[in-house]
Order: sequence, then structure tokens, then C-alpha cells
Amino acid sequence: MSKKAKKKIQIRLQSYDHALLDRSVSSIIETAKRSGAVVAGPVPLPTQIDRVTVLRSPHVDKKSREQFETRTHKRAIYITDPAQAVVDSLRNLTVPAGVDVMIKMS
Repeated sequence: MSKKAKKKIQIRLQSYDHALLDRSVSSIIETAKRSGAVVAGPVPLPTQIDRVTVLRSPHVDKKSREQFETRTHKRAIYITDPAQAVVDSLRNLTVPAGVDVMIKMS
């Protein structure tokens, strides 16, 4: 009664533009399903918000400040029991500039 260890691929994407991120996620899922893999996701991960406060004027108006923020949107995709064709197609897949892709195999 030995259990066979299932192989998993975790793909984590992040971008400042959520529309660009969603298009990349849909192309990755479409490629994986076309190769015959079992896909779970996309799982929306928490958006990281970085805020910066700066002075509007350095001299007279010290109380007048301006705030800027950058939002980093993240998604995760899980592929279980991938075939070699799935791995090859994911490595050859091109994503647009501005989307960071991290692939973890276990």
C-alpha cells in the first residue's frame, strides 16, 4: 500500500496591472488544459499596497502633503500530475512585459 507522490506545479504571477495579469493567467490556464493537465485556480492572493507620503513644498507649506501608492496584484495557479508536454509548453510560453512569473515544482 504505497502511495505514489503526486507532482505539483505552482505558478505564481504578480503585476501592477490587473488586466494584464488576468490575460496572462487565462493564457497559461488555456495552455495547460490544452496539454491535458488538471488545473486549479486562478487563486487571487492579497494585493500588496505600498504607500508613500511626500511633502508638496519643502519650505512654507510643511503640512501640505501628497500620497502615492502602488498596488501589486497576485495570482496563483496549481497544476497537479503534469505530463512532460505540459512542462515544456509552460517553459516556452511568453508572457507580456510587466508580469513576473515564478514556477515552483514539488
